[in-house]
Amino acid sequence: MKLLLRNIFKTPVVTESGRPSVDEHIEVIGGRIQEQVRKQFGRSLHIREVDPGSCNGCELEITGLNSPYYDLERFGLQFVASPRHADCLLVTGPVTRNMADPLRRTYDATPDPKLVVAVGDCSRDCGIFAGAYGVVGPVSAVIP
Repeated sequence: MKLLLRNIFKTPVVTESGRPSVDEHIEVIGGRIQEQVRKQFGRSLHIREVDPGSCNGCELEITGLNSPYYDLERFGLQFVASPRHADCLLVTGPVTRNMADPLRRTYDATPDPKLVVAVGDCSRDCGIFAGAYGVVGPVSAVIP
């Protein structure tokens, strides 16, 4: 026990404190986004992310936005779990047959005024999934 305590007190701190991003481009762009969101909504923008059939590549990038490096919430952008609390739908990937109706219902459940942002090439024109038997089409074919 004595040896254990001695080693604990002799060992220096081996972790680093979290560092905020020092990338000035993030600060500039984030500040502009925050101004626009406040101007249009008067508060934070609440985002509901919907995946109607993607390969999860875009979701991986979106997940990084909540990391300590980007920290999207400091600019007034928050992800929410329910479309009823959302101002914006962030849609990734092409729309598959099984997800066309849930996507429509999610769109209908989102209160007006609402925004729809199609993320990536696949949500715009189906990308590599174009012509696949399970794909209905791009996001614009299902919701406005």
